[in-house]
Amino acid sequence: MNPSAARRSLAARRSAAARRSPALLFVIGASGAGKTATVRALESRALPGVRCHYFDSIGVPPIEIMERDFGSGDGWQAAATAGWVERLALEESAEIAILDGQTRPSFIRAALARTAVRHTRIVLLDCDPRVRTARLAGPREQAELATPRMDAWAAYLRGQVDALELPVVDTTHKSIEAVADEIQGELEALRAEAVA
Repeated sequence: MNPSAARRSLAARRSAAARRSPALLFVIGASGAGKTATVRALESRALPGVRCHYFDSIGVPPIEIMERDFGSGDGWQAAATAGWVERLALEESAEIAILDGQTRPSFIRAALARTAVRHTRIVLLDCDPRVRTARLAGPREQAELATPRMDAWAAYLRGQVDALELPVVDTTHKSIEAVADEIQGELEALRAEAVA
């Protein structure tokens, strides 16, 4: 396909997507906050019209590759976020697509600005650093992620979410099912916005 035809094809797909793009719900947070467990719990509920996606399913390259190919870890995260948003915006098999991931709200918003998606929510899952450390060292067996850098990342995300006045679910003393109930509430509010 020649470049001109490829651009027309992409433009046509984006135009069609604008008419039928799903609402998008982003569940973000640091490692150990409960994102993946919560989204898996929602997925197991088989909610009508809802499809769940996992950011890390695309693979997370070593930092050396991120730096070589994207200039930095932040560059990779921005590019990967943009790729996810583009794919989800073209999703035809869902009314609502949920993405679990560790990414900045600013990267999500920048990527959304380049799509026709009209209805979105970003929700941060957060918890006490001691609880995060216990979760990572315990059932997840990823103690190597329980670092001061992860604590700083969690604090950064919380600061960005607070500045943007986005919702936060504190998972410190909640079961996965209770957190999933809260996220399902966000999902149903988003669904209502999308059909209004």
